[in-house]
Amino acid sequence: MDATSESRTAPAARRLFALLAAVALLPALAAAPAAAAPLRPAPPLAPLDQSAVLSQVTPGLVDINTTLDYQGAVGAGTGIVLDSSGEVLTNNHVIEGATEITATSLADGRTYPVDVIGYDRTNDIALVRLRGAGGLPVASLGTASAVSVGDPIAAIGNAGGGGGAPSFSPGTVTELGAFVRASDESGGGARELTDLIRVAADVRPGDSGGPLVNSAGQVVGVTVAATLTYRMGGVTGGEGFAIPIDRALAVANQIRSGAASGTVHIGATAFIGVGIADSDIASGGAVVRQVLPDTPARRAGLVSGDVITAVDGVPINSASNLSDIMDQHHPGDTITLSWIDRGGVPRSAPVVLAAGPIG
Repeated sequence: MDATSESRTAPAARRLFALLAAVALLPALAAAPAAAAPLRPAPPLAPLDQSAVLSQVTPGLVDINTTLDYQGAVGAGTGIVLDSSGEVLTNNHVIEGATEITATSLADGRTYPVDVIGYDRTNDIALVRLRGAGGLPVASLGTASAVSVGDPIAAIGNAGGGGGAPSFSPGTVTELGAFVRASDESGGGARELTDLIRVAADVRPGDSGGPLVNSAGQVVGVTVAATLTYRMGGVTGGEGFAIPIDRALAVANQIRSGAASGTVHIGATAFIGVGIADSDIASGGAVVRQVLPDTPARRAGLVSGDVITAVDGVPINSASNLSDIMDQHHPGDTITLSWIDRGGVPRSAPVVLAAGPIG
């Protein structure tokens, strides 16, 4: 477990990565037509040809599997191959907390160890590299600017986390510029995701990081979240949300260039050694759920139940806020960590950050 992730429950539980929409879905507002005559809806577009789309898209995908030693768990997700040398686009939450990552190419079935180039927690994008890969087929990329409400689409990925032939979840685009407040299965700090493509499709855990594709088999989005209880029309399952591919690629290009920023982290992750969650005290903070042995936090004297309140004097408002601040640091940095112990006593200590799990 890294310094900025929550503790996981149920040791050895399989962690199938998908953000689950929680609250605050904001539907688009439509103005009334000026004309008196009623508008006839356009006829629905034909659904995607599953066989044709899968044959085009599948070779440019990988199944991502992670080990989270500190949480006693494993995880699964999907990745999109950007270049033949093994550069892969996925969600940050697919790899977050991982102590080991592998990826299996759906083109040839080979499994590769994975190195993380960088990630953007706010936009939930990560760029990774398959070590030793070469000659991989790359995904066919489109543009989200050509997507319209009512377009047929499909989410393709590693639904269920079992690997093998990819899942195919057809549906339609229901909203552009969507907003959702989402949290992962651990129930930790929620995050707001904005400017998303909202779809009526049976998106499921394991699809995270995979492509949302159009009728030409081009990637127009990166699947990031799902509402598993949603029903619309004849769709059996849920609805999903995807990051527009144009924005995802802009983040990937920034990571590729090595340009760290307020949201983009390059290289190894700084490690305190605690599992955290949002605090219920009025002043905010991040409550410590677990302190790992032989870590900077343990050496500084933190214990479960303490509330981290500041880093270098900067107040911590929530678990996700601490994650964001820690993203600005790297292993070897020294920070001043402030917290309130279980007895209500304010404490502070210098902490030298170690290298830890991803994100």
